[in-house]
Amino acid sequence: MDFIEVNGTALRYELAGAGARALVLIHEMGGTLESWDFVLPMLSAKRRVLRYDTRGAGLSEKVRGSLTIDTMVADLVALMDALGIAAKVGLAGTAVGGAVALHAAARFPQRIAAVAVSSPAVGIAADRRAAVLTRVERMEREGLRAVLDTLEGAYPSELRSDAQRFASFRARWLGGDPASFAAIYRMLAGMDLHDELPLIACPTLVIAGALDRTRPPQMVEPVARAIPGARFEVLQTGHYAAVQTPELFAAAINAFLDASGA
Repeated sequence: MDFIEVNGTALRYELAGAGARALVLIHEMGGTLESWDFVLPMLSAKRRVLRYDTRGAGLSEKVRGSLTIDTMVADLVALMDALGIAAKVGLAGTAVGGAVALHAAARFPQRIAAVAVSSPAVGIAADRRAAVLTRVERMEREGLRAVLDTLEGAYPSELRSDAQRFASFRARWLGGDPASFAAIYRMLAGMDLHDELPLIACPTLVIAGALDRTRPPQMVEPVARAIPGARFEVLQTGHYAAVQTPELFAAAINAFLDASGA
């Protein structure tokens, strides 16, 4: 792992694997590059894999003030440029990471070979924004432990058979920065990517988790329908598929990338 300054921020990243093709992994809100630990060996067997702590997460520089999805995509592109990744890449992202991946595919089609997203967060419905922003204010005031119930729907009891894995995930989530969480939530509340989804021209896989109560399949399927030729799959997993069911998730990603030649 290493650190780099790009696009006005400091990011922690890791490059692993080998091969002519490259895959970039973009984690969820509250995640870090460790979100991909369990799937990395399977995804890097025949590809170079870049994973990083996004702006505000893990050991990357934290966010103070406002944030936009354009900035997060600019971070991604600047990181690839700095590391000499010039050829088209595959992108895989979860939740907010999925939004970054989809926005990158729409904005920079010349850089993206294929996109696989799970539970993509392309915005917050108007009727939910007030409640979400109220939780954000509580998060800023009282810390992440005050909104720990977030994990009830995103990491449900059916997926906690590995108690140690869940305990580790919970502790890592609690170690996040509340101000950066808040900035990302406000970014989501102020954006809507639906209008640009039809512009995505690369092969796209959209995954929903049958056990994801935060963003269930009926919220995810319209994203797939809006992207020309996108494939939609429902897996027996939750919001954090790469942690909860890594073998299932990696198999879906690898099969899609292989079929797409990415």
